[in-house]
Amino acid sequence: MQVLITGGAGFIGSHLAEALLQRGDSVSILDNLSTGSYNNIAHLITHPRFSFAIESLNNDLVLDRLASQADAIVHLAAAVGVQLVVERPTETIETNVIGTHTVLAAARRYRCRTLIASTSEVYGKSAEIPFKEENDLLLGPSSHSRWGYAASKLLDEFLGLAAYREYQLPVTIVRFFNTVGPRQTGRYGMVIPRFVQQALRGAPITVFGDGNQSRCFCHVADVIRALTALLDQPALTAGEIYNIGSDEEVTINQLAEQVSRQADSASTVTYIPYNEAYAPGFEDMRRRVPNIDKIRRTVGWSPGHTLTDILTDVLAYERERMIGGQGIARSGE
Repeated sequence: MQVLITGGAGFIGSHLAEALLQRGDSVSILDNLSTGSYNNIAHLITHPRFSFAIESLNNDLVLDRLASQADAIVHLAAAVGVQLVVERPTETIETNVIGTHTVLAAARRYRCRTLIASTSEVYGKSAEIPFKEENDLLLGPSSHSRWGYAASKLLDEFLGLAAYREYQLPVTIVRFFNTVGPRQTGRYGMVIPRFVQQALRGAPITVFGDGNQSRCFCHVADVIRALTALLDQPALTAGEIYNIGSDEEVTINQLAEQVSRQADSASTVTYIPYNEAYAPGFEDMRRRVPNIDKIRRTVGWSPGHTLTDILTDVLAYERERMIGGQGIARSGE
C-alpha cells in the first residue's frame, strides 16, 4: 500500500511512517515543518520506499501529485498543543479546517482511503465520563479562544463524514487522547515532555492550575497499532469515529510526583494559574477519559503500555537527547 501522511514529520506521523515502512508499505510525507521536525524523519530519507515534500497543504499541485500516487491518506497535519492554540487562534482554525477540506478534495479525486485525526478536545466540558464516541458534546463560549481548536476539529469531523455519506469516500475519524512518547516536544505545552525535561534538569516542575485535573496518556507505539489496524479495515471502519487512548487515569499532581520519582529528581512542584500560563479566562477540562470499547470490539485494539512504561521510554529518550545533543548533565550531577 502507498500511504501519504500529512504532517508526517511530526511526533505521531514520523512513528507511523516507520511502522508502515517496516511492514512493507510505501510512504510519502507532506509537512511544512511548522511544528514537525526534519530530524524526526532524517533516518528514513535513504529508504527506497520513502519520499517527502517540505511543503504546505495549500500547495495544490504538490498535494495533488502525492494523492494521485496514494492508496490511502492519513491526515495528521494540524495545529498542535494548547499553548499554540491559545496564542495563534486564527492560524489554528485556518490550518485545521482549510487543510482538511483540501485533503478531502484530493482524496475524492483519487478515491483514497482516508483517516482524519481529531481530538478528545471535541468533548469539551461534557460530564458524561468516560467519553463515548456518540456522546453529546459541550463546548465553551466562542469568546474563549481555546474552544476554537475544538470547534475546528469538530468541523473536520463533519467534513470527513459528509464526504463518506455524500461521495462514499472511505473516511474514518480518530480522536486522540494525549498521545505521548519519544520525540514529542514540550514546546507547545505538552505536559509529559515538559515535566520530564524539568525533572532531569533539577528545575521546578510547573503544574498549571491546581493539578487536580486528570488525564489518560497513551504510548505512541500503541496509537500506531490502532491507526494501522483501522487503516487496514475500510469495510468495517469507514464512516465511523473511534477514540484512541488509554483509560489509565492520573491527576497532573500524581503525574508530577511520578515523573520526579522515576527521574530520581530533587525537583519541587510549583503551581502557575491558568491565566498566567495561557490567557485570562482559560477553561480546562477537569477529566478526560476515553471509552475504548468501540475500537476494541472492531479491531481488537487496546493499549499495552502503562504510564510507568511511558515515562521510562520518555526519560530514556530525553536523557540521550539532552546529554548527547546538548551537553546537559544528569539530574543530581
